Amino acid sequence: MLRRGAFSVGLWLLCAGCALTPDYERPELDLPPEYVQPTPSGESIANLEWWNLYSDPKLRSLIEIALEENQDLALALARVAEARYQVTFVRADQFPFLDVFGSGGRGRGSEREAGSTTHGSGPSLRTTDRFAIGGEISFEVDLWRKYSRASEGARADLMATEAAYRNVTISLVASVASTYFLLRDLDARHQIALRTIEGRRESLEIIKARFDKGTVPELDVNQAEIELAIAEVAAVSFERGIVQAQNALRVLLGSYPGEVDRGPELEDQRMPPEVPAGLTSDLLRRRPDVVAAEQTLAAETARIGVAEAMRYPSISLTGSLGAIADELSDLNTNDAKAWNIAAGVFQPIFNSGRLKAQARAQRARAEQSLYAYQGVLRQAFREVEDALVAVRTLRIEHAARSRQVVAARNAARLSRARYDAGVVDYLEVLDTERTLFSSELDESTTLRSSLDAVVQLYKALGGGWTEPEPETEG
Repeated sequence: MLRRGAFSVGLWLLCAGCALTPDYERPELDLPPEYVQPTPSGESIANLEWWNLYSDPKLRSLIEIALEENQDLALALARVAEARYQVTFVRADQFPFLDVFGSGGRGRGSEREAGSTTHGSGPSLRTTDRFAIGGEISFEVDLWRKYSRASEGARADLMATEAAYRNVTISLVASVASTYFLLRDLDARHQIALRTIEGRRESLEIIKARFDKGTVPELDVNQAEIELAIAEVAAVSFERGIVQAQNALRVLLGSYPGEVDRGPELEDQRMPPEVPAGLTSDLLRRRPDVVAAEQTLAAETARIGVAEAMRYPSISLTGSLGAIADELSDLNTNDAKAWNIAAGVFQPIFNSGRLKAQARAQRARAEQSLYAYQGVLRQAFREVEDALVAVRTLRIEHAARSRQVVAARNAARLSRARYDAGVVDYLEVLDTERTLFSSELDESTTLRSSLDAVVQLYKALGGGWTEPEPETEG
């Protein structure tokens, strides 16, 4: 008996080690050795925690609120919990199932059926009781590692879901920062427009007074009114944008539309002066969307083994032990004991190519996942390169815009003095003031774009995730 048991265990271990497909290995990737855009050497900016990247305390507070209250993030975390439970559900097939049962009943045979039988072998006409209690154990031997491959796939799905949660987290932090910088930019442009309106109203009053004295033509009055209206339209447009940006930011915070607290002005926002990108290979482990795509590939690869194993024999073992008696008090007697041991073999023979097609379809799904993984990786490199060139060029552009504003202010001041002295006509004043208004607006927009470029580079590099894996019950 002991020898037969050892043989059975040995057979099970042998079969359990038989896999119809090889273990998953990361496909060979021809990664670029370095980024195309020049980047400072040193530790990647992605290694900074997000609260060290953003210096504005109000912005940090908004990000913290979003991480606590955002519904998309809560949904992603709930999906992680679901995936963890699914791992337990799938993994359970690798182990025996133990069930207990119990029943009780009373019955009597039919008189008509009893009268139609011969030799007195019909059903009894007396009322009888029937009680049963026991347990049953069942187990399917994991031939060809069908169930272990299914568990591998479920675990890979879990890791992909956790990576998706991290991706939502990083995207949320970046979205809050970008929307906040947009809001501060709209605030700045709104203030520029209001200052311009105030100055143009004063100019209009002066020109009207001069027109009334006959020193300037009516055309100057009309031109001043046109420029005032242009500034007023811009101010209303920026006011509308401010409300919409606040509403968008409040939704990210998991709240309803309303006011948003602000910190320093846009020009006082600070970002790291150097933004090194680090090694290109870091994207494989830092970018959560790349990690998710690879884990999806691993899951679909593992399921090839499951699909292939469905075409081969399966062995199931069952055993039961219990008691059956006519009286409830007799269930604990030796005569009531009942047991059963059985083994079954199942081998599919003909199913019109169904299982073969299923296996080939799963291989096709794995191939799709491979192409998707490669596509996500290439998109990741593109986003990093785009962000790198944006950071570099927008900083240069903002410096030029700042010089343009200084020159435009001086030109507007000089042209106004020349007009007041009667040296030039009002058209020169209009031209310089238009240039100044446009330059100030462009400088603010470029500054916001420059700050946002760092945010997008940080996101593209997979930065901002330094916390442990999300904890859920299960």
